[in-house]
Amino acid sequence: MLDVAATAGVSVATVSAFVNGTVPVSTELRGRIEQAIRSIGYKRNAIARSLKIGTTKTIGLVIADITNPFFTDVTSVIQDVLHRSGYAVMLCCTDEDPAVQDEQISLLLDRMVDGLIIAPAGDDHALERMLSGADIPIVLIDRICGGINADAVVLDNQRAVQDAINYLISLGHRRIGYISGSLDTSTGIGRLAGYKAALESAGIPISDDLIRFGNFRERDAYNAAIQLLVQSDRPSALFSANNLMVIGVMKAIRDTGLRCPDDISVSSFDDFPWADVFQPNLTTIAQPVQTIGEQAARLILGRIAHRGDQPPQRIVLSGRLMIRDSCRPVSDSLLDPESAWNGAPHPWFPRAKE
Repeated sequence: MLDVAATAGVSVATVSAFVNGTVPVSTELRGRIEQAIRSIGYKRNAIARSLKIGTTKTIGLVIADITNPFFTDVTSVIQDVLHRSGYAVMLCCTDEDPAVQDEQISLLLDRMVDGLIIAPAGDDHALERMLSGADIPIVLIDRICGGINADAVVLDNQRAVQDAINYLISLGHRRIGYISGSLDTSTGIGRLAGYKAALESAGIPISDDLIRFGNFRERDAYNAAIQLLVQSDRPSALFSANNLMVIGVMKAIRDTGLRCPDDISVSSFDDFPWADVFQPNLTTIAQPVQTIGEQAARLILGRIAHRGDQPPQRIVLSGRLMIRDSCRPVSDSLLDPESAWNGAPHPWFPRAKE
């Protein structure tokens, strides 16, 4: 700054006011300072500035799986909203590993981020310990952590899965296989609860033989689906608890020589860009990704602007069943002859508008 001031012929205070935007600087002086900055190659020391003003204008964002389109889409929305408010985003991916999550949160806290937006990965107690001394706003997305007193934006996972399983039941399916995510997460627990609740409401016995764990991973889901498909009394429908796992499910169906939906119906949690490109087009549960990202960003900005003792907010959103072509009745004889399935949506559930 001393060199810039000398070159521009202004005081150091004027250079500081221009660089930090604290005081208006005349057009004439601004031009001289900008020219001096270019000629010298001056770059502001962001760390020193942050120590002085007490803010880095940076938010840490910790997601569980960067390969999952759901998380990348939410990240895009969050980054867009925060950027418009003058904040940068430091993105970290835990790969669903609590140990990696601890390392990354520690790194972000060391970098003095102004707030954290987190999609927790497993072990609530470890995350609670990690964040216990963090004196910054925290917002949880997608998943909740019982011991953390923080704002959260989540989906009603149980209700969403219950709707999807009810749709399969309405098509005459009674043996519905379920590929579950990890039960170390609130999403895994809630979605499995929705599957069981739908069966119970319909008077269909819950069979452990029809539940397998794919841990939100394509490869694990492939192996889980194979186990279900080779059963002598295989299910007539499969539900996958997230979008990555349904890829493994579809590969398993292909590799066992079956066809969807002719031999088996398939539905999945999470809509994604190529769901309507798959053959057949996939029936999915769509999450309101735009709303999730916007609400999370606005919550963190609100907490930064208005520190206080207001109780945490939990925003619970609803999913939407997108009915496409991957599900059909067990057999037309199960329906009224006059309304036998002919590719049209079942009257109880409107077809997705693409």
